[in-house]
Amino acid sequence: MEALVLVGHGSRLPHSKSVVNEVAEKIKLREDYDIVEVGMMEFNEPTIPQAIRKVIDMGAKKIIVTPVFLAPGNHTERDIPKILGIYKGDNGCSGHHHHHEHGHECDGHHHHHHHCEELEIPSDVEIIYRKPMGADDRIVDIVLDRTKGL
Repeated sequence: MEALVLVGHGSRLPHSKSVVNEVAEKIKLREDYDIVEVGMMEFNEPTIPQAIRKVIDMGAKKIIVTPVFLAPGNHTERDIPKILGIYKGDNGCSGHHHHHEHGHECDGHHHHHHHCEELEIPSDVEIIYRKPMGADDRIVDIVLDRTKGL
């Protein structure tokens, strides 16, 4: 069974989470994936680990994790890969193992991120991490539509 987990940034305001949830609902209607869930980087729940655990509990053996972010940055290049246990650099969390676990305490990290929440991935589950949207021509079309009031 294949799952898609969309990752949103999160915010103290409700808009970030609601937009990502709306995108997830529209993707569900297309029926490309057996399971579609949302995980939030910070401030909101479900967290990324909560979303990953949920899809695993639902039977997912292949999980596509896709950030709903426009540009690459610290979250997409470091924080989310840390959460997923695939980050190749200095991890910043005590007790982190590159394969599947994260420690509970972050060294000096006080921003309200969820990336030190423990996440264990069963050996029979594959996680595939995708890049953010970038300067895709479809984004250009949306920006131009907005300039025209559409």
